[in-house]
Amino acid sequence: MPRKSEFKIFSGSSNIPLAKKIADYIGVELGKVELGRFADGEVNFRIGETVRGYDVFIIQSTCKPVNENLMELLIMIDAFKRASAGSIAAVIPYYGYARQDRKAKGRDPISAKLVANLLTEAGATRVITMDLHSEQIQGFFDIPVDNLQSFPVFIEKFKNSDDIDLRETVIVSPDVGGVKRARRLAEKLGVPLAIMDKRRPADNQAEILNVIGDVKNKVAILFDDIIDTANSLKKSAEKINELGAKKIIACATHAVLSGSAVENIMESPISKVYITDTIHKENLPVEKFEVLSIAKLFGEAIMRIVKNLSVSILFR
Repeated sequence: MPRKSEFKIFSGSSNIPLAKKIADYIGVELGKVELGRFADGEVNFRIGETVRGYDVFIIQSTCKPVNENLMELLIMIDAFKRASAGSIAAVIPYYGYARQDRKAKGRDPISAKLVANLLTEAGATRVITMDLHSEQIQGFFDIPVDNLQSFPVFIEKFKNSDDIDLRETVIVSPDVGGVKRARRLAEKLGVPLAIMDKRRPADNQAEILNVIGDVKNKVAILFDDIIDTANSLKKSAEKINELGAKKIIACATHAVLSGSAVENIMESPISKVYITDTIHKENLPVEKFEVLSIAKLFGEAIMRIVKNLSVSILFR
């Protein structure tokens, strides 16, 4: 019998609101699954409909609790492989362990590579993610990887904002490693770029040494991929404030917000923080935080993959 659709979208438990938005944008229903836990905490998963021969997309961020969500994703992939899905795309809006992408010290693991191996071995035939902490992680996979970029949603927000005059705006990269990401946003907005010169004496610690570029009397937009503890973000904002910025805004793709991150941001001179919904967050202070949805970007990417069209054209 003819099929109504050749692909199906399913969701893990880490970010169901985003999965629903993506499905709504595409105009399909989320696939039926039974997802729970056994008495001892093991994942209990069962597919509730046929997937034989279908292109399957599984939406699951590997955010906190990272190991729980990662294991859930692996089990889901294995179930779809054993159910004879035609292809299995792991849609991972936030890719956990991405910051462990090299041996920073002797005897360190490269956990990002290990996760790539696990996903491939489980049966994933494609990975779709967003703003990988290091773009070279794509090379850890022997399957196609689509690393989407979040800057279009921030560009749309800033260009349509009455509170931001782009003639008096500067994009600030929080460190040298984020220059490429920040430059891309600066070029698209047609504004200058500044760079924070900082060093990390230990994990989740940062010392701001200098700011390369002019931020005095400017609207300074700190642009990063991840906000974790926000210690570094707070110090960066304080340094920019000392140098005479008239307004400080922060934006980041992935709002990990560990520990006292929200308190650090509330105490900082940052007037507004824009984040995306790659990680589902609730009860954030509305006076400081605004969540921008990236469902449209993922929806467009999925449709283009299904139709064998270019995905990179979305970011030109």
